Amino acid sequence: MRLSSPLSVDDAGASMLPTPGARAATEPPSATVRSPWRRVLGVVGPYVALTKPRVIELLLVTTVPTMILAERGLPSLWLVLATLVGGAAAAGSANVLNCYIDRDIDQVMNRTKRRPIVTGEVSPRAALVFGLVLGVVSLTWLWFFVNPASSMLTAVAILIYVVGYTMILKRRTPQNIVWGGAAGCMPVLIGWSAVTGGVGWAAVLLFGVIFFWTPPHYWPLSMKFRGDYARAGVPMLPVVAKDTKVAREMIAYTLAMIACTLLLVPVAHMTWVYAVLATGLGGWFLWSCIGLLRRAQDPEHPKLKAMSVFHASITYLTLLSVAIAVDVFLPL
Repeated sequence: MRLSSPLSVDDAGASMLPTPGARAATEPPSATVRSPWRRVLGVVGPYVALTKPRVIELLLVTTVPTMILAERGLPSLWLVLATLVGGAAAAGSANVLNCYIDRDIDQVMNRTKRRPIVTGEVSPRAALVFGLVLGVVSLTWLWFFVNPASSMLTAVAILIYVVGYTMILKRRTPQNIVWGGAAGCMPVLIGWSAVTGGVGWAAVLLFGVIFFWTPPHYWPLSMKFRGDYARAGVPMLPVVAKDTKVAREMIAYTLAMIACTLLLVPVAHMTWVYAVLATGLGGWFLWSCIGLLRRAQDPEHPKLKAMSVFHASITYLTLLSVAIAVDVFLPL
């Protein structure tokens, strides 16, 4: 709180302006205690931003339904919380290390130039230490409070994202997000192993759902920010290929994704309710990808509206996850 300079009484004994102490005494208590919290948030906030909370949220959306399916009911609340805490910390670690490695790219992209390392709110060294410590803590937490299998799978996920995607694939191939996106598929394996101690065929199919979902989810975002990626020298597919080619590949991946969701019916003993919902949701998302292709083929159309497909992909995955969780409690 900024206070005015102290003023003394004038010689004539006229009215005296309040001193800083007097002014603080007249203000409500909340005004005097808010500043320390703001200072704390000012320090903690940039570190939280480096973990990319919205990305973590999307990853965790698939974890809980997977655990419910593996348990064929509600797992213990402690196991769910322990898995989510460990998974969130691990994903945060991978995201922080991604920001550290990609800081040269982030500073030339409009979409990422406000990230804390670029703005100087967090130094590269501090970010590196934070990311590594967060990773070690997450793996240790999962090892002791969930099980060793989940911890080891989480370590694989971090390595795929940080080394496989960020350090090797991202700057070298247009298929970077396809193979690097495998890291985003790992939460379903981690959630399954948290309940069963291993990995089953249903978990493999759920991995396939996320794997084939990732390109049609991320490429529309790359279409919108293709200028950013081009300036940064990142060969995302929408940067190096025509929109029609990108849209066709999105359709192919979506069809493979739908196939995995339907194979889940016999493998995981899902009901007809899930089968209908999975078919309907898959058809809806497929139609949005087809619409993107039709707009790409139309030279008269001013905009692709790629972001509508991006948002549709998030809605699709969220509703499919809800359908999986709810279906467990329905009679066969």
